Amino acid sequence: MFQLPTLPYSIDALAPYMSAETLEFHHGKHHKAYVDKLNELTANGPYRGMGLETIIKASADRPADRTLFNQAGQHWNHSHFWLGMKKNGGGSIPGNLEKQIASDFGSIEKFKEDFKAACIAQFGSGWAWLVFDGEKLAVTKTGNADTPLTEGHAALLTCDVWEHSYYIDYRNLRPKYVDAFLSNLVNWEAVTERYERAVG
Repeated sequence: MFQLPTLPYSIDALAPYMSAETLEFHHGKHHKAYVDKLNELTANGPYRGMGLETIIKASADRPADRTLFNQAGQHWNHSHFWLGMKKNGGGSIPGNLEKQIASDFGSIEKFKEDFKAACIAQFGSGWAWLVFDGEKLAVTKTGNADTPLTEGHAALLTCDVWEHSYYIDYRNLRPKYVDAFLSNLVNWEAVTERYERAVG
């Protein structure tokens, strides 16, 4: 049985940049619904007993299993999203990751510009990502429940740009939400740990 992950911070810890009300709906209702549906779809059949990443990779290119892929992808993406934030986030980036970002993007500011641009340019629902593609860091974006896992990329950071992730707090101002995410919510220590695992 797949489980809704416990948030690594209190429900009001990310306020005012992400409100308790947003987390109650986004984590407690939206994410929970994906987990419940995923458990229903994997209770029997060929995917029963498989791990989450295995299900995502196995179902990604199978149109008949798209509903299953969507639930699995959303569960994985959201779990990654929660762990990439913290109270009093943003701020300085640990040295080894900061050096790599500056090397691959030209500067920290250029990375943030590219990441914000990906968030804004994602039409409709989806995600922006900082990934390690096996050679360098890159910014990508995916629609709906798609994930860098199916591209063989290591996901380091994601920003959820589905409307339910920001509409309570920011209404239609997605750029303002992305600015708050980068400046005040990102857990750069967690991102660095992911980076070190990816290159290690």
